[in-house]
Amino acid sequence: MAHDEQTLTEALTEAFEARVAADAFIEPKDWMPDAYRRTLVRQISQHAHSEIVGMLPEGAWIARAPSLRRKAVLLAKVQDEGGHGLYLYSAAETLGTSRQDMTEALHEGRAKYSTIFNYPTLTWADIGAIGWLVDGAAIMNQVPLQRCSYGPYARAMVRICKEESFHQRQGFEIMTVMAGGTAAQKRMAQDALDRWWWPSLMMFGPPDDQSPNTAQSIRWRIKRESNDELRQKFVDVTVPQAEALGLTVPDPDLRWNAARGSYDFGAIDWAEFAAVVRGEGPVAKERMAARRAAWDEGAWVREAALAHAEKQAARAAERAAA
Repeated sequence: MAHDEQTLTEALTEAFEARVAADAFIEPKDWMPDAYRRTLVRQISQHAHSEIVGMLPEGAWIARAPSLRRKAVLLAKVQDEGGHGLYLYSAAETLGTSRQDMTEALHEGRAKYSTIFNYPTLTWADIGAIGWLVDGAAIMNQVPLQRCSYGPYARAMVRICKEESFHQRQGFEIMTVMAGGTAAQKRMAQDALDRWWWPSLMMFGPPDDQSPNTAQSIRWRIKRESNDELRQKFVDVTVPQAEALGLTVPDPDLRWNAARGSYDFGAIDWAEFAAVVRGEGPVAKERMAARRAAWDEGAWVREAALAHAEKQAARAAERAAA
């Protein structure tokens, strides 16, 4: 019996690998290796957590935005991020996990969210920098995910990428206005770039030779490009944008390399990255406290929704039996 099970597993694995190699989608009811399922749950749940926690630094500026138009646009953006979290939690649930389990893993420190959200938003220019740099880095990461081998994740990314593109343009427009404004506004824009540049580069994850999951994720078509490849693309696209704004990228080692057709850039402080991953970011404790409080304070809503669903199911059962 054990030999038969092993033979069956080997055949299923071979068929799975062939479908992935042929760029066919894997769907929720399809057989998949446990490691593939675990990798997806880890990645999609981390992505979902990041969207929800990412509402916090910008949400704090809705009431302080400098005009009614800015308030309305920022409010729409924060609502979009909440929607992205919903799409992604739903995609992860197709893998057999639950939102309750994913949230508990986050609150207990077994799951992570993007380290970028453990930095504070000190001025209005930070909202521009987040849209331009952070959402720009997110787009660079997420566009290839539209071709992820897992169907529900790939399909969720189509709408998310469209909305993130709007967010990036909104951030760049804020930076354009500030960089072209008064001397004080331009200094504020430069300060935001100085503080958000390196954390944005860290968003792509550790170097390829230090990333334990990248090679397998690429082989399974969960990821399409490596951390370092995506980071280089981001630098190459963003540096000319900074130059167009009249701002200076805070990297004295930044140089155009004509032979490579790309920018060479300085060393990233991976010790800082590791510290922020461990929860030592400037506002990491504040972010997690807010996330836990929101979950606890919303318990009555979840309980009411569950009770209503159970009541509706009972009524349906009664009608069916009548």
